[in-house]
Amino acid sequence: MILVPNRVQAEETVPVLADAAIVVDAETGQILYGQNDEAVLGIASMSKMMSEYLLFEAIEEGIVSWDDEYEVTDYSHRISQDLRLSNVPLRRDGSYTMKELYEAMAIYSANAATIGIAETIAGTEKEFVQMMNDKAKELGIEDAHFVNSTGLNNSFLLGMHPEGTGEDEENTMSARSVAILTKALLDDYPEILDTAKIPELMFREGTPDQIRMVNWNTMLPGMDHEYEGMDGLKTGTTDFAGHSFAGTAKRDGVRLIAVVMKAVDAKGEGSYQARFDATRALLDYGFEFQEAEIMKAGQQFMGQESLPVSKGEKDQVAIAVKEPVRLLAPSTQQEVYRTELELTAGTPLEAAVEEGQLVGKVRVLDSEGNEVEYLKGEKPAAVVATTETVERANWFAISMKGAVDFIKGLF
Repeated sequence: MILVPNRVQAEETVPVLADAAIVVDAETGQILYGQNDEAVLGIASMSKMMSEYLLFEAIEEGIVSWDDEYEVTDYSHRISQDLRLSNVPLRRDGSYTMKELYEAMAIYSANAATIGIAETIAGTEKEFVQMMNDKAKELGIEDAHFVNSTGLNNSFLLGMHPEGTGEDEENTMSARSVAILTKALLDDYPEILDTAKIPELMFREGTPDQIRMVNWNTMLPGMDHEYEGMDGLKTGTTDFAGHSFAGTAKRDGVRLIAVVMKAVDAKGEGSYQARFDATRALLDYGFEFQEAEIMKAGQQFMGQESLPVSKGEKDQVAIAVKEPVRLLAPSTQQEVYRTELELTAGTPLEAAVEEGQLVGKVRVLDSEGNEVEYLKGEKPAAVVATTETVERANWFAISMKGAVDFIKGLF
């Protein structure tokens, strides 16, 4: 048996000063800690992870290429000149490759560059926003509400915000959903980290438009708030969303995803420092967990080693866990994981029964009966299956058994 603190105890011991927070195992989606993680809040530039996902997908499908040139529009040009925002300068008569715009978006959170990518892929930002909302649903995210490609408040878009959205609307999602999006991006396009981990890069180096792009994620190695193993992914800051961050780090083969939303310091004030302090607390907590195998492949449930079979050469068929059941458990052991068999097949099973036939799944519970949580749609397939074949009995044997059972029933 594996010992582990339950989620309530964890919430009392992890000092996360934020409106919402979550840390998960990036491989399985196991939630190690959650705090108000289903509340829908502003996500600011963490929105750009969805824009990145759609860009990588468009590249993969051949809709655009990294070398495709974007012809600057009046919209993206005017936004790029707004010094209040994170931007790289775009010339009204200029053109920029998707690779250039992507690097500006991923490293420097450049807003006009993001709009340029959206317009290239979808024709208009309005159509791209529809793609963002559709993709969210496809990924199993039901609470996402995208109104633009950048995460800015629409009020910063100089009256050119996407048609059909409010003039002061902003993108929203829950911390759990941000974690789902982050995991999807890492699972499907892990090469995102090749760019996300770059501390700084010169945009259009050697030209009059060159600008030093310093990564807003200062938890990267060598930066002000460096954290061992940190290599991504996306910060976000607006008045509405506060100081937020979706970070990922890898140590000793374990990758974690941590999301903090509207982080504050001890005085209740938001800051860049606050969001990184909150992220550090989450990751420190998560890296105390270690992989544990709580059921081996072929292991049986005590007292439930078999299931009844009708019309078979045998009355019972043996069942066992098909694959090992593994999860992350903390090294400070306080409570006991236990497992339960949840049947998904009706009983008795009717012969013929094949070896390897799925009959149930494993539920993993803490000592208070709370099931270990995973991100939506990410729960591992811990299944229970038959371990032998039971052939169907011939008609005579079935008839004789039926007669015997009838006679028994009379007495």
